[in-house]
Amino acid sequence: MDAALYAKILSDKSITDLKKIKYKFPDVNMQELISLLKSSVYKTMPIPDFSGNNLVYMENAAQVRMKAVKRLLTPQSSNEVFGLKAMEDEIASSLTIESIDFSRDSVRKILRGYAPADESENRIFGMKKGLEFISDPDNEITEDNIHTLYDIAIGQYLPENDKLKPGVFYRHDSVYIIGQELEHTGLPYEELPEYMSKFVTFINAESTMNDLLKAAVIHFYIAYLHPYFDGNGRMARLIHLWYLKRQGYSSTLFIPFSSYIERSRKGYYSAYSLVERNTKISGVMDVTPFLVYFIENVYNKLGSALPQVNTMATFNKALDDGQITEKEKDLWNFALSAYGNGEFSTKQLERDFGNAAYATIRGFVLKFEDLGLLSAQKYGNKVKYSVRDK
Repeated sequence: MDAALYAKILSDKSITDLKKIKYKFPDVNMQELISLLKSSVYKTMPIPDFSGNNLVYMENAAQVRMKAVKRLLTPQSSNEVFGLKAMEDEIASSLTIESIDFSRDSVRKILRGYAPADESENRIFGMKKGLEFISDPDNEITEDNIHTLYDIAIGQYLPENDKLKPGVFYRHDSVYIIGQELEHTGLPYEELPEYMSKFVTFINAESTMNDLLKAAVIHFYIAYLHPYFDGNGRMARLIHLWYLKRQGYSSTLFIPFSSYIERSRKGYYSAYSLVERNTKISGVMDVTPFLVYFIENVYNKLGSALPQVNTMATFNKALDDGQITEKEKDLWNFALSAYGNGEFSTKQLERDFGNAAYATIRGFVLKFEDLGLLSAQKYGNKVKYSVRDK
């Protein structure tokens, strides 16, 4: 192939959609193009597709902004293992993606320690236990621990015909997925132990691959193998978060990743479909379309999910200068965890925090507004506060 033409194809924004490339460049020999991509562009990963060939991705087409990496690495001042507001949104969005019925009030109730009262709240309770499990630094990503995570987060609350057999880590029959613009047959169940073993080795192996991209590959691969009868999407999202948390991205569980996916759900499923459609054309499973989806719809939109660096610097300076009491520090940490960048009232903070008089709460919000840490917004005769984004 002419070098100039090859360079033009590589720079085309449709390079991740081989059907469009065939349409735009009708005279191009696709076998020759795929051969060139294999030899000069594709980066291989040691996890196989259903034919036993390694998955690949195009590094130049999947670039994560450093801003996203920095946001995830920003240490949290909260002593909580995850942000309550972020995890409320995470659980709600993850269940919404799977079309599972629930109420926001139930999510808030379970996250604040109340016992589940019905089947819907049991599923929420399971997700909470799953988040607590992946937040524990002692829980390494192993096949045993993945099975434990599945059992406590999802498996215990499934109908009998969707449950795993006792002592068996993965499904014991075939599964076919259709709907949401996605059609897919899971890996033959007899091969799941071998594939999952290679997958866990890949997760824990040292890699030159960007951590955020590797997390997205992990996410993709769970859904691709479909090792369970039900709950594969939730597990894909949980293990995605788990991997980032273990890699030291301390703010991972203070961001509702699934809320970004929910807002771009069509693109989420389309990215899976595009990977499989390209594979039928090329014979190579290139996961770049899924990585690009995650970069554009999740990673590069994390800017507003956490307090700005300047806000945290202002807080730390006031703390060092002795302007903030221990109780006010606890209230600030709680507000970050429970509300994120959302609004709250003094009455709501008093009720949710549960260990401060209203006068203390009132003094806290007024002082932190003066310090430039909180913003106030009037709604008639009511005032709502939020962490200042500056």
